[in-house]
Amino acid sequence: MKIIIVGAGEVGHNLCTTLSAAGHDVTLIEQAELRCEKLDEEQNARIINGNGSSARQLVDVQVGDCDAFLAMTSDDRTNVISCSLAKGLGAKHTIARIHDETFSDNSVINYQLHFGIDLLVNPEAICAVELAKEIRNAGRVAVENFARGQIEVQQQKIAPGARIIGRKLKDLKFDPRVRIGYIQRDGKTEVASADSELMEADVVTLFGHPESLFSVRERFDPKHKVDVASVVLFGGSETAISLIRLLTNPRFKIRLIEKDLKKCRSLAERFPEVTVIHGDATSLRLLEEEQIGSADYFVACTKDDEENILTCLQAAKLGVNHVQLVINKGDYDDLLGILRTMLGIEVVVSPRSATANFMVRNLSTDRTITLAEMPNDGGKIIEVRIQHSSPCVGRLIKDIRLPRGSLFVALLHKFKAKVPAADDMILAGDRVVVLVTPEEEKALLACLI
Repeated sequence: MKIIIVGAGEVGHNLCTTLSAAGHDVTLIEQAELRCEKLDEEQNARIINGNGSSARQLVDVQVGDCDAFLAMTSDDRTNVISCSLAKGLGAKHTIARIHDETFSDNSVINYQLHFGIDLLVNPEAICAVELAKEIRNAGRVAVENFARGQIEVQQQKIAPGARIIGRKLKDLKFDPRVRIGYIQRDGKTEVASADSELMEADVVTLFGHPESLFSVRERFDPKHKVDVASVVLFGGSETAISLIRLLTNPRFKIRLIEKDLKKCRSLAERFPEVTVIHGDATSLRLLEEEQIGSADYFVACTKDDEENILTCLQAAKLGVNHVQLVINKGDYDDLLGILRTMLGIEVVVSPRSATANFMVRNLSTDRTITLAEMPNDGGKIIEVRIQHSSPCVGRLIKDIRLPRGSLFVALLHKFKAKVPAADDMILAGDRVVVLVTPEEEKALLACLI
């Protein structure tokens, strides 16, 4: 695959390394001459010293022949302009790195459609999803969230007294954004169908919007109590802001510690439900005064890696149950394993690595991707890319006859992901997430590919 990357910062640099190592033909455009000279020595890629938002420059690097154009500079406007020009000049797939939420606000105009950009990516938001999925539900099944946190997987045991006991799924009215995928009973796992009957002590695997999944818990366990989780964030960074948005439910009590007074005031006005503390979390005295040791989660997400590591160690020592760390630079890549195992830091995420993994998956030419394996040989959760030649293109979900041991659980169309409804239509370019048993995988793929 021919790929052009604009911008050689932490994210662009890491993407260049990752994609070229995967065998892609990579061209990297960077304006800083000294950085280009250094990259030319270490990268197995074509390094161009130039302006990625110049139409002439893009023509010179034959952007019309590229399979993917990735604008990864730290400036949103440069990335949007570069991608728009690249699309106009014939690039097949364009991806822009953005930070400003303006470009994600479609209330007045859809910026992606207007500028011809196939995908907007925020590395800090991708990072926040990795952090949030541990906080929102530690008992989820899949190791991945689908569609950057829009679809989650959770397990729920049916408790005595639940009204759904003895009833078939087709007779239950659930939130349309939730779907029961698997039912485990007596050590056996089966893919749920409309005629599946729920019994006491069954363990069901649910797919759906995170907040919708939380809202249906009471139907499986009438005595379910909402446990309030105490979350402390260090640093008012973009990652912290994205994480706050993902933890908007009242069951999360959030405190944020920030050194910059002006930023504190801005965050307090923006998120009145969050307790904003002006101070430095590297101070052990402050952590003790704020009784951080009693928190359920501590997340260090400033732009300073050394401060993040130090505060995580202090939080763990004070007794925080779950400690999470954000690493921004590549300098600590070789130490991530040590940070997790030896220092007791539960989750370590990196915007550059998370973005690289996300890009590799999105740029993959594979028709199918395995997202997770179910326990007890219960089958797989797979994502299928729908191409123009697929027999299901233009058909409604209800008209597609899947093999018995399979089930649609998510539909990804352009910018949105959802639990599919019967009247949703499959279009070329969509991605569907499907459950399938080992015995029916070939038959399923014949229906979709």
